[in-house]
Amino acid sequence: MTHQYPALTPEQKKELQDIAERIVAPGKGILAADESTGSMGKRFSPIGVENTEENRRRYRQLLFTADQRIDNCIGGVIFFHETLYQNTDDGTNFSKLIRDRGLVVGIKVDKGVVPLAGTNGETTTQGLDGLSERCAQYKKDGADFAKWRSVLKISDTTPSELAIMENANVLARYASICQQNGIVPIVEPEILPDGEHDLKRCQYVSEKVLAAVYKALSDHHVYLEGTLLKPNMVTAGHSCPTKYSSEEIAMATVTALRRTVPPAVTGVTFLSGGQSEEEASQATRRPPPRSSSSARRQTVWPRSASTKVMEVAPPQDSPSTWLITPTKHLPHSTVVQL
Repeated sequence: MTHQYPALTPEQKKELQDIAERIVAPGKGILAADESTGSMGKRFSPIGVENTEENRRRYRQLLFTADQRIDNCIGGVIFFHETLYQNTDDGTNFSKLIRDRGLVVGIKVDKGVVPLAGTNGETTTQGLDGLSERCAQYKKDGADFAKWRSVLKISDTTPSELAIMENANVLARYASICQQNGIVPIVEPEILPDGEHDLKRCQYVSEKVLAAVYKALSDHHVYLEGTLLKPNMVTAGHSCPTKYSSEEIAMATVTALRRTVPPAVTGVTFLSGGQSEEEASQATRRPPPRSSSSARRQTVWPRSASTKVMEVAPPQDSPSTWLITPTKHLPHSTVVQL
């Protein structure tokens, strides 16, 4: 007989859902400022800036002290571990600075990918050891949501069943640990855009991966209303000879989500999938068939008569975030450029 012991109290569930809804409130998106030390070096190198801790601090200070008008466009900011403990020139902690602006602080908690034995170059993500203790400390230090990235690739032999199941279960375990510590997990099963696969193949793989992820989340008793999903858009591989329109990309992406993502999920925050700002923005503005006649509306979550239509906002001036603004009573959706 199947029996579930309560994983979370009603108070814990309410806190998690409230945090998730704040992050993807109408008109708002996520600022990804969680570049690793190595990634920051790649940003600085072309402009001749040395990759030092002080220069990284000054760069992040520039972002976090920007004009107050961006507060209307950003719901949450993802930090790297180092960033959580850095301060502005006047001694204000970055986490406090962001929270005082009414934004939610997030933290990257995975420790990168490692080879998965017995597969054709596939990987799993490490970082579960000690995660509960780290999450408890991050919560005390002001973080209310977390990010964990799993990576899968498409080829003639991948993703394998082993890689799909391993990464799904790792994501589910991470999500469960986060929620036990009052942190909203962003679940990120990224399918890389490298390769020659066509759009149909990517859609098929995306559906299989997302189905496995939500099965694992259910098995681990993860509270879906207290989660966000961060998938890739469904696109053909970079080396695919066939070029697809933004309408085809939008339809493939929406179809994959319709078939796999439960309506309880509070928000979907897309990866741009290697597309340019213009390409990804065009894809989010394309209405699939049978949507409203308005050119600015697209059917994304056709769960019932009251959960059909979402307003799509044009890209904001900020190069770091694309936004999809939900109408009332809908799961929220945001497009994020990393």
